[in-house]
Amino acid sequence: MTEGSVPEADTNTPNLGSVGRLSRLWREVGPLRTSASLVLLIIAILLARYSWGLGFAVDIERVLFDVRSSYAMERVEQDERITIVTYEEDTLLNTGVRSPLDREILANALGSLDMMRPRAIAIDILIDQPTDNDEMLIDALNAMQTPTFLAFVTTASNENLRLQPRQVDYIAEFHRRVTNDLVQPTSVKLGADNDNVQRSWPDQPDDLPPLMANSLVPGSDAYRDHRGSIAYRRPFFENEPPFMKLAIDFFANDEEAAFMADFITDRYILIGTDLPLIDRFETPLTRLQGNDPIAGVEVHGHLLAQMLDGTMLRSVPGWALWTTAILVVLCGALTSLSDLRLWKLALLIFVQAAFIVIVPFTLHRNGVDTQTLPVFGWFGGWIIAFTTIGAAARSVGAEKREYVTGALNKYLPSDVASQIMDDPERLSLRGEKREIYAVFTDLEGFTKLSHAIEPEMVAYLLNNYLDKMCEIVLEYGGTIDKFVGDAVVAFWGAPIARPDDADRAAQCAVAMWEFGEEFRHDTPDGVPPIGRTRVGLHHGEAIVGNFGGQERIQYTALGDAMNTAARLESANKQTDTVMLASDEAVNSVSKAQFRCLGRVTLSGRSTPVKIYEPVSKITAGSAEALHKHYQEFEQGNEMAREAIAKLADDNPDDLALKNFAQRLINTEPGGSYVLQGK
Repeated sequence: MTEGSVPEADTNTPNLGSVGRLSRLWREVGPLRTSASLVLLIIAILLARYSWGLGFAVDIERVLFDVRSSYAMERVEQDERITIVTYEEDTLLNTGVRSPLDREILANALGSLDMMRPRAIAIDILIDQPTDNDEMLIDALNAMQTPTFLAFVTTASNENLRLQPRQVDYIAEFHRRVTNDLVQPTSVKLGADNDNVQRSWPDQPDDLPPLMANSLVPGSDAYRDHRGSIAYRRPFFENEPPFMKLAIDFFANDEEAAFMADFITDRYILIGTDLPLIDRFETPLTRLQGNDPIAGVEVHGHLLAQMLDGTMLRSVPGWALWTTAILVVLCGALTSLSDLRLWKLALLIFVQAAFIVIVPFTLHRNGVDTQTLPVFGWFGGWIIAFTTIGAAARSVGAEKREYVTGALNKYLPSDVASQIMDDPERLSLRGEKREIYAVFTDLEGFTKLSHAIEPEMVAYLLNNYLDKMCEIVLEYGGTIDKFVGDAVVAFWGAPIARPDDADRAAQCAVAMWEFGEEFRHDTPDGVPPIGRTRVGLHHGEAIVGNFGGQERIQYTALGDAMNTAARLESANKQTDTVMLASDEAVNSVSKAQFRCLGRVTLSGRSTPVKIYEPVSKITAGSAEALHKHYQEFEQGNEMAREAIAKLADDNPDDLALKNFAQRLINTEPGGSYVLQGK
């Protein structure tokens, strides 16, 4: 019997199926709880129908729409019917004029474009204040022989542009001074959603002339009232713009403009700006890919291309949305009551989820506007129905389980409590012996530093440090044991042991030290110098498991391996090193190179330990010679002590080698140097 099924009254009760169990559920649960379930089912249906109108859901619906509208669209080649001519940052630098935009270059460009016989020209620039070059621009417009459309707004449609009344008045005055019948006003009004994504065709109020795209294509009245989704063009190559885009500078004089004739003749020309932070809009694709917003004039280009293609996405009728909402909720309720094996239930849920995901993509791909399709609402409604009916079906035994779970949650973390509910054997606090690789780290002098800076900076530095250290441990497959202030404790070999745990632990230890060096050299201004990150690595036996008391349980490792790793970390202070590994740890390492620095007796440990340090750029040149001389010393050659001392003199920057040479003065071959302190 699956968790979602209802216990049968006796062995003679027939298999009623999901629908039959609904009536039995009423008798077993009672009318009060069933009524509450019906209320939740109504809420589920409303969510599955109206999620686009709910504040908490609309952002998710928008993201889902952006995904399917971006990836369901067919890739196309660059549109050779449209060319966009823009003012760019270089244009502003070349003209020496920033605001309002230089109108002399616009006038010259219009003359050059007119001679190349485009189909039509639209200008997405509002002439909203006087300049010295206005007469030149008016003369150019009055001389145009190409249908030209100039941006126009009214006071009523000005809520988003934030123009002053005098600016609106000047726009109207400027249009009155243009007497050429081929030059007409056009609306450039767009209407992005409140997340600045332009998903739909904008409103076209009656007090405005036709939208730029409508103006450029005569006889396009069907699009005058269209408010559906924009069918953005997605080029074959991600780095290729959907439309040819040229700087207006190319058309400042006729000689340069002549080279651009192939991109102008018999095309629709849109003139606008392509400037940072000015008149820019997100599209579903730019939002999804994290690209920069596109210029408003490019949005008009997509609208124009959609009109030229004759594409008008079909809306989903209301009755279809209601029917789908009810069916989705019904599927969730019946699935919860299905008496299936777990794998069959999982398969059924997967099929339904796949249906909810795939159908909107398929519809959008086939010309249906899915912007109003409440996909998140379907998931939410299905989940509400599934959980509501499932909870009602299990309510007979729910009180007892909730009581036990509540009691366990007082003593155990919620995830451990859930495991114990499924397997009570886990409740025993026991451990097991495992061979592990233990790593201890410590940030030198951080405690003292924390008293010298603001608490907020302490938290900032420590959180960044520990976050990256954890990331490194997880990258190399380690188990994070605990934090002790700025110290990190981790181990390999439990709960899962891998054949390459030695290499993972060694590489991780080196990576943690290397990050510590980067961290202390990249501190904010005003922060005193940060000390080095010291690391200790050891391999040995430990007891691993869940340990704790009645109030708290922690998965950790205890024993000599952990203690030795901690003492190796601390021994870095006496050996002038930053990372020490034991002989037991490096024996199985093949992907990192270490050099031996003798044998020491750690504080609190009677058995000597052979210590190793990773070979770095500074020590690489002397590593082979050091290995040779130390082998000779261990074999009883007293002269090797002098050779190591000379090697240290020849490498004055190698403090660890110098320290080793000094320790050897008081160490006999085969002997051990006793470290003092921690």
